[in-house]
Amino acid sequence: MNVAIKAYKRKLDINNGRVDLSHGAGGRAMGQLIEGIFHKAFDNEWLRAGNDQSAFTVAAGRMVMTTDGYVVSPLFFPGGNIGTLAVHGTINDIAMAGAVPLYLSASFIIEEGFPLADLERIAESMGAASREAGVPIITGDTKVVERGKADGVFISTAGVGMVPAGLDLRSDAARPGDAVIVSGSIGDHGVTVMSKRENLEFDTDIVSDSAALHGLVATMVEASGQHIRLMRDPTRGGIAATLNEIAHQSKLGFHIDEEAIPLKPEVAAACEFLGLDPLNVANEGKLVVVVAPEGVEAVLAAMRAHPLGEEAALIGHAVADDHCFVQMATSFGGGRIVDWLSGEQLPRIC
Repeated sequence: MNVAIKAYKRKLDINNGRVDLSHGAGGRAMGQLIEGIFHKAFDNEWLRAGNDQSAFTVAAGRMVMTTDGYVVSPLFFPGGNIGTLAVHGTINDIAMAGAVPLYLSASFIIEEGFPLADLERIAESMGAASREAGVPIITGDTKVVERGKADGVFISTAGVGMVPAGLDLRSDAARPGDAVIVSGSIGDHGVTVMSKRENLEFDTDIVSDSAALHGLVATMVEASGQHIRLMRDPTRGGIAATLNEIAHQSKLGFHIDEEAIPLKPEVAAACEFLGLDPLNVANEGKLVVVVAPEGVEAVLAAMRAHPLGEEAALIGHAVADDHCFVQMATSFGGGRIVDWLSGEQLPRIC
């Protein structure tokens, strides 16, 4: 028997082994990598079938689908890693339609030489996140590229979900007089990643807010779904980009209050130190919801009763504005335009 074949009949050396090109070549080594790391971490009935796709049954109704890629640097950060981020981010994209997420797919592009121990750690945390959320990863793909052609590992995901009957959240649905609510403190994720990347230490630990928001969304929809105009998760570009996108799509403006926006003191201090505007910093476990005036109290109460919405705050209102400006009353008693981010403030943040 060929020596190479004998080698790949042995168990993966997780502690000391590294990904090599044979792990993406479609042969015995690739099968061993998939079985020993991904199937073990994601284990469910669909993966056990061993097909190149997964079949599933859904009820009649409106479905939503999303896809995303994750290239965060560093791969591991306080509060999560690229794997948990991929699960949470994809679930949240589905949840922003008010939908119930059902299934996920995951595709890995791995650089030759990547430590198997790190790959296993990412996969195991990814599997744990999907199980905690109740949204299984039912199909996927693995590719290995030459050393220097990637940065450790990139993950692409897709997800599908079902929208409750009668719910239709659209990006152009905001109306003047609607309230703008944010589910909690902003900037936690972006500052965490940037601090880790730059090896910065602060007196107080800053941890990513990465979380799956579909449970919070379900609570909000149940409480007052008919009054919710739209929802967004303010990831890249933060609150500023999110509100500007909604303003242009709905053809109106927003007036927000700086003092009403939840912001941890340590995040504010880190942003000042790094020269960042918290409104532009990415979030991975927060949402922005635009609510009709008559539904504000019910939605706020539902959010604050959920662990992921305890710090929910009303931060402003939609106004008629042909220029589609987002304007903020500052804590100093003045005002300023909150514009789109120019350029890339925080590259490789998700």
